[in-house]
Amino acid sequence: MHALLPDFSQLIIQLVASVGFAFLLGMEVYIKTPEEKKQFLFGSERTFAFIALLGFILLHSNQLVSHLFLAGFLSLSLFFLAYYFHKLKTSDNEGITIIILGLLVYSFPMALEVFPLWVSMLLIVIIMILVESKEKVKEFSKKLYTEDFVTLAKFVFLSGVILPLVPDREIITGLPVSPYKLWLAIVVISAISYFSYLLRKFIFPKAGLMLTGILGGLYSSTATTFIIARKSKEGIDPPSKYAASILAATSLMFLRIYLLIVIFNPGLSITMLPYFLILMCVSALVTFFIYRSSNSNTATETTNELKPQNPLELRVALIFGILYVAFSLLTNYTLQIYGHNGLNALSIIVGFTDIDPFLLNMFQGKHPDITVTIITAATLQAIISNNILKMCYAISMGDKAIRKYILIGFSIITAVNLLLLLFLYR
Repeated sequence: MHALLPDFSQLIIQLVASVGFAFLLGMEVYIKTPEEKKQFLFGSERTFAFIALLGFILLHSNQLVSHLFLAGFLSLSLFFLAYYFHKLKTSDNEGITIIILGLLVYSFPMALEVFPLWVSMLLIVIIMILVESKEKVKEFSKKLYTEDFVTLAKFVFLSGVILPLVPDREIITGLPVSPYKLWLAIVVISAISYFSYLLRKFIFPKAGLMLTGILGGLYSSTATTFIIARKSKEGIDPPSKYAASILAATSLMFLRIYLLIVIFNPGLSITMLPYFLILMCVSALVTFFIYRSSNSNTATETTNELKPQNPLELRVALIFGILYVAFSLLTNYTLQIYGHNGLNALSIIVGFTDIDPFLLNMFQGKHPDITVTIITAATLQAIISNNILKMCYAISMGDKAIRKYILIGFSIITAVNLLLLLFLYR
């Protein structure tokens, strides 16, 4: 008798979960259906519960379990088919959502039998959210364009098709990087950029200056600085807000680089956490105080009109790959000829270009002569020169009124960066 208790308890859980889920779903569908269309439903709130009971009984019959359950599924499908044709003749509603929900309800006892309980509960949550968010899904689908589907297809192709196929071994002598690592770097950078693109376009389509700087920092703080600096000449918002949005992009740059360290070199991320934590906090505080320095009574922040750019252009990926290989060869050559001093000089120079390929090469490269201290120093030095480049961009391309804030903000961030570098060398 005691041996049967676990099976009995499992059956009770499956029965209650199946009927409860079906009844809640039936109420949701019935409530969401307009009164004039309820006459075309195949039942009331209880109908889904009865369907779930039918599925449960047929599934747990002692004989011919799979055959009975399958026969019930086919019979229910034929009933729904007849119902659908009848609905087409009597109304102009061609939707089949309620039919799909009926089949899901019937299949749910099988899901409880096959999957772990948490998976079945997750299925309930997903189904309920999809039923509840019908109108929001329609609004979202209206925002999608053909190029968005193409962009998604590109990302799936880059990460799900090409990445598993490329070899993970060095194929060129003197080049300490495999095609797999090269493509993985492209996929990770593309994923971060794509995430920023989706947030900018679909979640925050009317982002203000600050949010534009934050989201842009996840994609490219240099490009964001260039764009916002040029926009500052319009003078719509206070100068300090333009400067604060540029500094916000730099704050998110620190987060983006640290995420790359975590992904490609988890051991290094532990060592570099204090440095990046200090830099992120300081840059965020500087951004906050400069933003608050504006007189909110004289102007308000307007909606930013910059359109998010597609981050998955194959041309951009090709350029990144070329730069990645070039920096790998250059780093190897510099170490062999000039040693660590040459690498320090190289890290400062590349900061005035695109630092991501260089840093990724450092984070995941197999250079036996490069220690954790050398990588940390090279990273901080590249960031310093890159911030100087962005400061020059903002001063030269932006309105004169933002120069004071730009100089103050970047000077403080650079000074803290230099102090951390000196502490590292000591």
